[in-house]
Amino acid sequence: MKQKNPAGAGIRKIFTAVLISFFLMMGFPPESPAADDVDEMKKQLQTLSEMMKSLQEKLNKVEKQNDGKEAEIKEMDKRLNKAELHTASDKISLGVDLRSEAQSIHYEDVRMAPPSVINSFFAPYPQGFNGATQQQIQQAMAGMKAAGMVPAPNSYNADNDIIYTTRFRMNMKGTINPHLDFAGRLAAYKVWGDSTGVQFNHGSLGEVTFDGNTSSLPHGDVVHVERAYFNYKQDVGNVPINFSLGRRPSTEGPPLEYGNYSLEGGSPLGSIINWQFDGASLNFGLEDVTGIPGQALKLCYGVGFEGDWGNSYSMTSSSDVNDVHMFGFIADLYDNETTSAVLNYAHAWDVTDGFTGLTVMPFTVSVDGNNQYTFSPNSGGYISRMQPYSNIGDWDALSLLLKTNLRDKLANIDLFLAPSWSHTSPSQISKNPYYQLMGQGLLSSNGDLQSRDGYSIYAGAIFPMPLEARLGLEYNWGSKYWFNFTGAEDSLVGSKLAARGQVFEGYYIQPIYKDNFFVKLGGQYYDYDYTGSGNPLGEPVSISDATAFDSLNAILDKVWVAYLSATIRF
Repeated sequence: MKQKNPAGAGIRKIFTAVLISFFLMMGFPPESPAADDVDEMKKQLQTLSEMMKSLQEKLNKVEKQNDGKEAEIKEMDKRLNKAELHTASDKISLGVDLRSEAQSIHYEDVRMAPPSVINSFFAPYPQGFNGATQQQIQQAMAGMKAAGMVPAPNSYNADNDIIYTTRFRMNMKGTINPHLDFAGRLAAYKVWGDSTGVQFNHGSLGEVTFDGNTSSLPHGDVVHVERAYFNYKQDVGNVPINFSLGRRPSTEGPPLEYGNYSLEGGSPLGSIINWQFDGASLNFGLEDVTGIPGQALKLCYGVGFEGDWGNSYSMTSSSDVNDVHMFGFIADLYDNETTSAVLNYAHAWDVTDGFTGLTVMPFTVSVDGNNQYTFSPNSGGYISRMQPYSNIGDWDALSLLLKTNLRDKLANIDLFLAPSWSHTSPSQISKNPYYQLMGQGLLSSNGDLQSRDGYSIYAGAIFPMPLEARLGLEYNWGSKYWFNFTGAEDSLVGSKLAARGQVFEGYYIQPIYKDNFFVKLGGQYYDYDYTGSGNPLGEPVSISDATAFDSLNAILDKVWVAYLSATIRF
């Protein structure tokens, strides 16, 4: 409420009193006024008129001063509000990334063991395998193979004509001082009409809810901490040094930014690592030392699994599973903002035969002290808590990413190429009852613990289109023993960059309002050559040669996906 001016109110009272006195004088004149009295009255009227004029001028002056003070107060209030907002934004700034997407997914020639083979695991021994020892089951399976009695898998198609998802991300940034800053991301990703957060397991890691994919794949409406880390920056001579610690920005790394219509989303190359990690990094800027544009070296460390009793296992657990530690480097070899070359190497010690997480298994397997196996169908759809049983070996990967833009030579065309290599060194067969029964280790089966090399190629071209749109064409191929850690790739089918086979993708991105609002229309075609893409366990088998024993979990052959999404960012 606007306050009244006390000075102005006082003057108004005086002014009113004078007027009342004047009218009283006029209303009750003397009975016999003389001529000099008339002159005297004229003088009084003149004096009164001058007093009124003087009072009015003072009143106008005071009101004008009051109006000026009100304007000054409003201006001060406006400045204070701006200062408060600036102070708050200095502490932390927020950004939102919200995407809604519709997909149509079609699986062709899915292969699955026939019911007669599945049911044999639930039938009592000797008619089936239920209650038999590991040796008895393995001998029976080997005898069936030798006699050619293992049937071929059944084949069928599966379709989901339409499935909707919404992904929400809140990005956080804060600068504490010129040497210290913070970054984080809260995220939720859900399928429309479902918030269970736990999927039915068909044999893929993506169907297990665990630390590496909590917010990168649809897992209900729960908000997860996807990223939370600090950066400490200091120059040592001509070398800028950056030390960072926390939940890493280890998803959606280069060159995935083209398809995401964004800046680079993470540090490791997306061709070998797309996984939510906790760890640390130490970065050295070498451009001023070497004279090579953009040259830098980042040392990276991460923990893929915590195996001691304080986390996954009880204090009385007899399991002997070591932590999974990862180390590597990211070398920016050259970057002049038009052309760049990045080399990424990673090594993981003691890879486990799984991760702690939740899933719905089609059946459960247990073994007693007499080495007798019991198989139980999960007809009730009960949720299982998974955990590793053993460390199965080491893993290495190397990827080189080459990117360039042809704006200065031809047009605003982006090209990229990422050849990659992986190496697995198995140490033992898994102690998980099911995998142990099948003799599976790190990319090995039947106890054949051989080191394997895998290879991959990932390439793409992004073309300018009318109305500032972009057309992207991508292709990737993976060999028989190709294995990477890209289980957090944003895909309902499975990581395309983990495919042992080939994947084609095309997309059209149309900005509606700059990069704050855009739509994306695209399609993918998966053509798998070998089983187990993205899974470290078991010898990959050619899909055309797979038997019923290879397809106790569904085998994907060909998949095509059409999608349409709308994204806002601010």
